[in-house]
Amino acid sequence: MSTEMEAVSVLQYLDNKSVLVIGAAGFLANIFVEKILRVAPNVKKLYLLLRASNEKSATQRFKDEILGKDLYKVVKEKYGPNLTQLTSEKVTVVNGGICLADLGIQDSLAHEMIHQVDAIINLAATTKFDERYDVALGNNTLGPLNVLDFAKKCENAKIFVHVSTAYVSGEKSGLIMETPYRMGETLNGTTGLDINHERKLVQEKLDQLLVIKAPPETITQAMKDMGLTRAKMYGWPNTYVFTKAMGEMMVGEKRDNISLVLIRPSIITSTFKEPFPGWTEGIRTIDSLAVGYGKGRLTCFLGDLNAISDVMPADMVVNSILVSMAAQAGKQKEIIYHLGSSQKNPLKNEKLPEVAYQYFTTKPWTNKDGKQVRVRKIEILSSMPSFHRYMAIHYSIPLKGLAVLNMVLCKLLDKSVTDFHRKINLALRLVDLYQPYLFFYGVFDDSNTEKLQRMVLKTGVETEMFYFDPKIINWDVYFVNTHIPGLVKYVF
Repeated sequence: MSTEMEAVSVLQYLDNKSVLVIGAAGFLANIFVEKILRVAPNVKKLYLLLRASNEKSATQRFKDEILGKDLYKVVKEKYGPNLTQLTSEKVTVVNGGICLADLGIQDSLAHEMIHQVDAIINLAATTKFDERYDVALGNNTLGPLNVLDFAKKCENAKIFVHVSTAYVSGEKSGLIMETPYRMGETLNGTTGLDINHERKLVQEKLDQLLVIKAPPETITQAMKDMGLTRAKMYGWPNTYVFTKAMGEMMVGEKRDNISLVLIRPSIITSTFKEPFPGWTEGIRTIDSLAVGYGKGRLTCFLGDLNAISDVMPADMVVNSILVSMAAQAGKQKEIIYHLGSSQKNPLKNEKLPEVAYQYFTTKPWTNKDGKQVRVRKIEILSSMPSFHRYMAIHYSIPLKGLAVLNMVLCKLLDKSVTDFHRKINLALRLVDLYQPYLFFYGVFDDSNTEKLQRMVLKTGVETEMFYFDPKIINWDVYFVNTHIPGLVKYVF
């Protein structure tokens, strides 16, 4: 088979196509929609599924929360006043949700979509590591099945892209392959994982809590604890990756003959290049460390400096989704793509404290009192025991002293003691959640992704437009000139 045969043109593919985007208000989805509007104005329709009280407020959400973002400034410059015309022709905002049957789409609109939609991209997820189990199960496990069921009704749908996460592999080490998880498969070999049973357990627990009239915060805590317990029982480190793994099982098992692409990105960071470098939103995984350090709150870094942090800029993830749509449409198979850098351009953990120190010593953060925060070289703790020793010396012992003083002063320091307790508990909780990623010894095999890269049309235009090879990233330059400045601008 000649390589000529295999090349795909994403622009040609998108021409006159209707694409349904699920989870349209999210970080990746915004970048995905922006890219299509910017480079492929000949797309026929973008149906954006957004949760809102009605169609009108859904449309308002699109204008305020999506088009209103800085992310869209390049598109606005490109089209000027014509952007309103373009979006009103090309974008249909659909009020609905992933947890509802038929996605909660109104009948007349659903009827239109069933005849029109060519491709479905599921970007909806809840990404909190310790999300409530009922919420995570709804969004990450059962939700994708609702999307798949809708996709099966769409008579022209040739491709369903489900965005998962590379960390469905839990804490595996060594080379992690682009292979599916089969229904009921667990990471520690414990048998008996049954998604329907998980759903029943959640319902029973919620019913029990209702009977005893538990307050909302008790319910939330019980649901969070339940998620972590169930995840760990089957070998996953947290609720997020556990429910994402079960989501993969659901769509893999039930896809019938729909072409299914599972995209598994590693840790997603700010844009590398498009629409401009450094766009990010909210605090994503490793960013909480950078933010804490820059603000002078984080004085130690816990992690194995020789382990690899697998990160991937968001625009590269989006480009791979677009190429995978064109490459796999109508192939009637399931294929998995790892989107990560650990195989081609590994980033060692030791880089993280280095680049943070380099950036914040030259451009210190100014707090709300107008004071510049001076950062020191961070203390490196390379094991859990060393972290617990550090916490004891810096926090537990002072806390005991503070508690004694509080008793002497007739509890005048109650607030300081509780605040101090809260800080310690937060540190311990963050460490518990992030520890699997700071001591991660897996490398994500990306053979399928590499083949996908080779399929991008070599005409020049598309190679430039749909780049997603991590080899082109210089990590020092990216962190110091792109990622951290983006964090400071959009998150701090």
